[in-house]
Amino acid sequence: MKIIYVPSFARDSRKLSSEIKSKANKAIEIFKNDPSDPRLRTHKLQGRLCDYWAFSVDYDYRIMFYYGNGDEVFLVSIGTHDIYRL
Repeated sequence: MKIIYVPSFARDSRKLSSEIKSKANKAIEIFKNDPSDPRLRTHKLQGRLCDYWAFSVDYDYRIMFYYGNGDEVFLVSIGTHDIYRL
């Protein structure tokens, strides 16, 4: 799986505490190995975000992404549920 960080993800991640960044890195590693790992609670979004998916970093933080061609995954945003307000 090839993880691609879009600029909005990089911008969002700069605002996070070091603790959340560390948790996010661990969640991304788990995701790379098994996107459906139950610890991540990976789910497809609905409504206007129906082309996107999300997985959990912890209780409050999520990473929103979409699948590209082949094995590409584009990480779009990281944050609390506010990330769903694109």
